[in-house]
Amino acid sequence: MNLILGVDAIVPPLTGIGHYALHLARGLHCRTDIADLRYFAGWRWLADPEQALAANQVLAVAQRRIPFKSLAFKLYQLARDAAFRWQSRSLHGYLFHAPNYILPTFADPGIATIHDLSHLRYPQFHPRERIAYLERRLPDTLRRAGGLISDSAFIRQEIITLLGVAPHRIHVVPLGVDPVFHPRSTVEVRPVLDRYRLADVPYLLVVATLEPRKNLACTVAAYARLPAALRQRYPLALAGAPGWLSEDLERAIAPLERTGQVRRLGYIPQDDLPMIYAGAFAFAYPSLYEGFGLPVLEALASGIPTLISDRASLPEVAGDAALYVDPEDVDDLSAGLERLLSDDAWRATAVAAGLQQAGRFSWERCIDQTVAAYRAALDA
Repeated sequence: MNLILGVDAIVPPLTGIGHYALHLARGLHCRTDIADLRYFAGWRWLADPEQALAANQVLAVAQRRIPFKSLAFKLYQLARDAAFRWQSRSLHGYLFHAPNYILPTFADPGIATIHDLSHLRYPQFHPRERIAYLERRLPDTLRRAGGLISDSAFIRQEIITLLGVAPHRIHVVPLGVDPVFHPRSTVEVRPVLDRYRLADVPYLLVVATLEPRKNLACTVAAYARLPAALRQRYPLALAGAPGWLSEDLERAIAPLERTGQVRRLGYIPQDDLPMIYAGAFAFAYPSLYEGFGLPVLEALASGIPTLISDRASLPEVAGDAALYVDPEDVDDLSAGLERLLSDDAWRATAVAAGLQQAGRFSWERCIDQTVAAYRAALDA
């Protein structure tokens, strides 16, 4: 099997799709059943996935600073597709995998990973440019792809229901959890927690990009309803890169941040993140809609009692190991947070259940199932 992997999504700071693409690139590199593996990003070939981290950073900075973003993005896509067509003209029999929804125009045969359909379910939570891009390019990808990969059975059904794709074309391949996420001692996590001013603080952790779909404004509002003593004892530590449409969140955070009850950590580098998880007293992720929910898996693997929403793919990831709430009911969310922080008997059972549940997921299994999807796409 010969494979071309698109690695455009491997852009610091890495989001969920970026982590997925990076683990995929590293794992596929070790496969003996792939005769030739090539990485393509932007307009050029890259030697390995680590090079993508550096090469794509320059492009990401340019995209943030360039004016007329919609026009510039369209021109970039046209140039990228033309560059791929030219540089791959001598390659025959290669399968192209697009880990981030969209196949280049001339990538045949190809397979694409569809992580979620939030642009259809919650269009108000996305920048207009992103919705326009997916509306323009996704139908062509669905038509040409030899197969599709979804992170969860929930998203597979969404693709069938909303996009009319035949069920046999969609392969469910759950993500994995890195072994660096595991329970750690107080001594082990302290040097990192000291740098974030979290040492000796039993904090409630939230890890998410600051965007509306993560339901952070409602989470902060629910946290604000907790008894004052509980908020003083368990500050809310908010970790995540800046996103978009975060005005409501800023208003909710402001009064709590002034009193130290909410602490913004910003984007956490990958080397620090396992310590931030392992040092937490509890973890909350009441997102409105997820294709998988990788932070939930990382928290469970770290031995941290976890609260999540009862929506979308999250029950597939957490099983019976998490506390479930209605993410749009502030009272239910607040009651869930109070139990998460106060119910010692539940917390003790939740830790063991979380470790067992996380053990069902690995990147090795994800890579195996992905390669099986490649074979099915080539056979098709």
